Amino acid sequence: MSTNSPINASVKEHSHKEIMVILGGLMTGMLLAALDQTIVSTALKSIVEEFDGLNHYTWVVTAYLLTSTASTPLYGKISDIYGRRVVFQFAIVTFLLGSLLAGASQNMEQLIATRALQGLGAGGLMALTFVIIGDIVPPRERGRYQGYFGAVWGLSSVAGPLLGGYFSDRGEILGVAGWRWIFYINIPFAIASLLVTSAVLHIPKVKREHKIDYLGAILMVSAVCLVLLSVSIYGPQDGWTDTRTIASFGLGLLLTVLFLMWEKRAVEPILPLHLFKNHTFSITSLLGAVIGAGMFGAIVMLPLYFQVVKGYSATEAGLKLIPLMLGIVSTSIVSGKLISKHGHYKRFPIMGTSIMTIGVLLMTRLQVDTPYWQISIYAIMVGAGLGLSMQTIVIALQNAVDFKDMGVATSSNTFFRSLGSVFGTAIFGSILTNRVVHYMSSGFADLGKTNPEVLKGFDSSQLETLTTNTALLDTFPDAIKATALEAFVNSFHIVFYAAAPITAIGLIFALMLRETPLRTTKDYAAAREEAAGETLG
Repeated sequence: MSTNSPINASVKEHSHKEIMVILGGLMTGMLLAALDQTIVSTALKSIVEEFDGLNHYTWVVTAYLLTSTASTPLYGKISDIYGRRVVFQFAIVTFLLGSLLAGASQNMEQLIATRALQGLGAGGLMALTFVIIGDIVPPRERGRYQGYFGAVWGLSSVAGPLLGGYFSDRGEILGVAGWRWIFYINIPFAIASLLVTSAVLHIPKVKREHKIDYLGAILMVSAVCLVLLSVSIYGPQDGWTDTRTIASFGLGLLLTVLFLMWEKRAVEPILPLHLFKNHTFSITSLLGAVIGAGMFGAIVMLPLYFQVVKGYSATEAGLKLIPLMLGIVSTSIVSGKLISKHGHYKRFPIMGTSIMTIGVLLMTRLQVDTPYWQISIYAIMVGAGLGLSMQTIVIALQNAVDFKDMGVATSSNTFFRSLGSVFGTAIFGSILTNRVVHYMSSGFADLGKTNPEVLKGFDSSQLETLTTNTALLDTFPDAIKATALEAFVNSFHIVFYAAAPITAIGLIFALMLRETPLRTTKDYAAAREEAAGETLG
């Protein structure tokens, strides 16, 4: 399209059929990013054994997390400058290249580097999916489509561990080591997403004079990486009072302050600080962080409970998460359709955070012999809470900001949710490890008093390795195993007790959310025209 094209060309309405085709490409890309957050965890054992890289295994997960989280807010701004399609496709190609190289890695260092490359692409896939839907669908109609993205998250929470377990359990597939297929499986889906978006994703780009805030981007990425390193690696590994942990966290905070100071002066900031004056942006950012902590923090404990306490394999534990997925999928779709029908959205995050809090509190009742049907009810409740909340706050946010700020605002919301997930996972993981040691010590002290004969000839040094190698449990005598399992169960209780106040804080934020009428197709077209200026093809 030439620069002389009429302005209303930028507000072309897409038919339901066109939107569903675009949605297919976006959901495929998002599924890839979501899957790779969890698919590696169940394959780590096979990877570590082949590369003899136990001392670096955590970096396989963390490298992906670092780059995906740090790059997320950048994508929104960059897509505002260069257009949604080209930047989204850049993210797909980056993720595809990272997957190819990760599957072909010959040592741990190569795998870590290529996982970082994957994460760089995943940050764009997660952020821009919501931005693009916001471009082509008015807020009033958006719920019926965004509910499907909740379904993607639900599916990935189960499919990731399942696929990772399936591939890693097989020695070779078509002459290639089984664990390598957790990366190669991404290739056809990435290509499909690339083809679909190339064919149907045509969003005119607004022509304005832009200046990229390079210094702001460097400061932000550096600050995020340092903080994430301290909470996800150094703190859990070396201790929270270790010099490296404190130094990394402190330097990250210092760079954060410098970033904020610079953003006030920047001509065109990466993260416009005026957005925080928008009540809905601030509340949804806080709510997103809380939901992230609840989803990736407390919920990661459930498959761990299945594997450690119940003795299930990684694949079996993944299957046991189906009730959680059903909760997310069903409420995401239903709430989305109701929002589109009635135009009211505030009630859903209120209900969602309430149900999620109750579900987390009920998980404090888990015992060694808790029946699966009971666990399923708790999991459905937590999943339902997530499904009611996650996509709804994105709709509220996009409805409240100016059209010109939607890209950076939406990607920022995704960033805060990712940040919450990292902190939640690190904090709850540290609580679990700390409490296991505590309850193990007290439990075996009591066992020594009541039944000292059981401990005769037992190597107590094995107990110290249980936090990193729970497979040893199966080698213990029954009485010792029972004591160890009880210690783990009590530790899970503490984790869920710690998680419940966080999700309750989410309820407070949800109550503070202001509900404004969702813009209709006509209103939305007017907003786009106002933001547009000249358009490009």
